[in-house]
Amino acid sequence: MTQLLAVNAGSSSLKLARFALADTVQALATASLNGLAAGDHADALQQGLQQLGADVDVVVHRIVHGGEHRCGPERIDNGVMRELEALVPLAPLHQPVGLQLVTACQQQLPDAMQYACYDTDFHRSLPALQYRLPLPAPWPQQGVRQYGFHGISYQYLSDCLLQIDPQAHAGRVVIAHLGAGASLCAVNNGNSVATTMGFSALDGVPMATRPGRLDAGVLLHLLRQGMDVDALEHLLYHDSGLKALSGSSGDMQALLADAGEAARFAVDYFCDRVAREVAVMASAMGGIDALVFSGGIGEHAASVRAHIMQRCQWLGVQLDAAANQAHAQCLSQPDSPVTCYRLPTDEALAMACQLQRCLQSRA
Repeated sequence: MTQLLAVNAGSSSLKLARFALADTVQALATASLNGLAAGDHADALQQGLQQLGADVDVVVHRIVHGGEHRCGPERIDNGVMRELEALVPLAPLHQPVGLQLVTACQQQLPDAMQYACYDTDFHRSLPALQYRLPLPAPWPQQGVRQYGFHGISYQYLSDCLLQIDPQAHAGRVVIAHLGAGASLCAVNNGNSVATTMGFSALDGVPMATRPGRLDAGVLLHLLRQGMDVDALEHLLYHDSGLKALSGSSGDMQALLADAGEAARFAVDYFCDRVAREVAVMASAMGGIDALVFSGGIGEHAASVRAHIMQRCQWLGVQLDAAANQAHAQCLSQPDSPVTCYRLPTDEALAMACQLQRCLQSRA
């Protein structure tokens, strides 16, 4: 029986999950370490392995950016590592940490095979009308395009929807992955056809510390005012979004518990922008049949879901307030033209299942 370790690295967190692979995927144990500073992830990995056991045959890593060419699961070799390292500027919060953990696993688990799954992979089905950016050559030929992220989560949630509501899965679905990092995806018959994140993980809806969609002229203005590129990057990745709007915190749970005007404004701003993007995603498919909420906010913040769904009534969303407050799986009224779901995501299980299928096909 193959022992698999799934490694999901965030900029300040590390989630590990251990599975046994046979005819099915069996979850064995998990470990989660949070509040990590840059450079702490290798030590956190060692701590997590002490909890879960180091007898591992295969390690699968969540890698945020696979660029235009990498698709997974794939075995990580030196050539793959070089390509992924070249993508660090496109995902500076997550890519370096993910690759550091690949190196750490190679050192701490030298006999285990290392595989990568990519957040960008699910969005390889995006049509050119969605991924092309209106920039002149040679930039599009050099990979300056829209990629999309949270793909491992979207694939998992789409597969879950297929199990509980095959009719909705075959139609036009908007999935909202709402957490500290947030994005939405238009999924038509299981395929990504539009998404809110773009060239980097800064685009789309506002996030805990990232601004979401922002007029490029603002960036030019800040640069002309004397801000250098490093300071601008720090501003966009660490000091914007809900944290900037509230002036206090980027954590949605903390903002919902705060009765202050600035915190309420930040929450309202977030809900407004998410509702707008639901409409944008629906327009890419010519309508919407189902709306799925997931991620830390999407799974746990009933008032945020209610606000967004109320703003989407004109699309056919009819909120079941009692079901939403109870965090039920189905959040909409029985006769709602748009069926709404709350589905927990599980990126570790998604990666384990992808890798099991990969290994079985090779066998």
